[in-house]
Amino acid sequence: MSTISSPSPGALPDPDPDTPDVVHLAPPTDLPAPEARAVTIGGLGALALAWYAFQRYGIDRAVLFVIGLGLGVALFHARFGFTSAWRQLVSVGQGRGLQAHTLLLGTSAVLFAPILAGGVGWFGTEPAGYVAPITLGLFVGSVLFGIGMQLGGACASGTLYATGSGHVPVLITLAAFIGGSVLGVRTVPWWQPGGRAGLVLSDPVSLADTRFGYAGGVALTLAALLAIAGLAEVVRRRRQPPPIAPVPSAAKTARILRGAWPLWVGALVLAGLNALVLLTSGRPWGVTGAFRLWGSKLVGALGGDPASWPAWQDNPAIHASILLDNTSVTNLGIILGAMIAAGAAGSFALRGRTPRNVVAAHTVGGIAMGYGASIAFGCNIGAYLSGIASLSLHGWIWGLMALAGTWIGLRLRSRFGLTNPRPTDSVC
Repeated sequence: MSTISSPSPGALPDPDPDTPDVVHLAPPTDLPAPEARAVTIGGLGALALAWYAFQRYGIDRAVLFVIGLGLGVALFHARFGFTSAWRQLVSVGQGRGLQAHTLLLGTSAVLFAPILAGGVGWFGTEPAGYVAPITLGLFVGSVLFGIGMQLGGACASGTLYATGSGHVPVLITLAAFIGGSVLGVRTVPWWQPGGRAGLVLSDPVSLADTRFGYAGGVALTLAALLAIAGLAEVVRRRRQPPPIAPVPSAAKTARILRGAWPLWVGALVLAGLNALVLLTSGRPWGVTGAFRLWGSKLVGALGGDPASWPAWQDNPAIHASILLDNTSVTNLGIILGAMIAAGAAGSFALRGRTPRNVVAAHTVGGIAMGYGASIAFGCNIGAYLSGIASLSLHGWIWGLMALAGTWIGLRLRSRFGLTNPRPTDSVC
């Protein structure tokens, strides 16, 4: 995230797409005009893809794609950031972003519980949450992901919606993210039981596996999230961080399409859409599984043989259309949804030259995120958000270790000439 104050000599601000939400509204006259070309291209692309998915693969593919469009719109308008929220918390004690995370996590857990307990979804699916074991890879990978977020300027979801918004530097992050994911797929046997680094500390642990079942698991989750939100408020009041930077926004109902949504609205909408993903596909929202698939298919197109890799030997996805992969469908929807939303808001812009230091930082960050997510059971969406919402202990560990990675990443940003929020800034 860039700060309003001027950067120090020789330092360039990081074009971080995960800008936070704002409560203050700028006059509608400050808003740029809608960009019809972006809306038209994004809209026609979305209609064509939804129709093709429906005709070729069925109504469930089209519904899942439409949910992805909604995720892209919500991510863009709420500027719902994971990268910037943790950066602000660690740098200056600004906890508003983390508090929004707790609302998203808590609402998701409440919505997930009856779906997972009932075990019945749409289109004949049997919903199951993301519950993973506690391994060495979980610890190492989540730290790497936290570092990568701060160098790459975006998280997994941020990379998608920033790409759809026309943010050119994040295309570098996306390409490196896919490359790191392929490296992770290629070496993931090292991190599995029996591999060189396949240390398993615990079998999967679900908070629902108590005498109180899902109700007790949700109660424990909400209590922990409430404590975190309260602690973030204590830190915020003690450290007195600079206020969050404003974003031009329309007033009243026009705000839905033109400008910033409040963070709490974004949290509730994203939680609801995540529950719809679970009902439609049988699994919660994830992002990085698609990157592993896309990268592996690219290797195959270039003459490689990814189907012989251990990670793909028993997985038919490597031979099938990406529209049969749930995560790919939602990812494509997020990109096009963000493009439509950015065009309607007048914020779609393909920038020109990207400084070398930003290219280097985004490349290193993308690779770290791709590899980290591959060995840590997912990213900030699949492991952190959907893991905690599924009442899995591994989601809490992922979040804690990614926060530690954030602390390391912030200290590495200066090596690439990137800035961090400072207590002396007027806004952050």
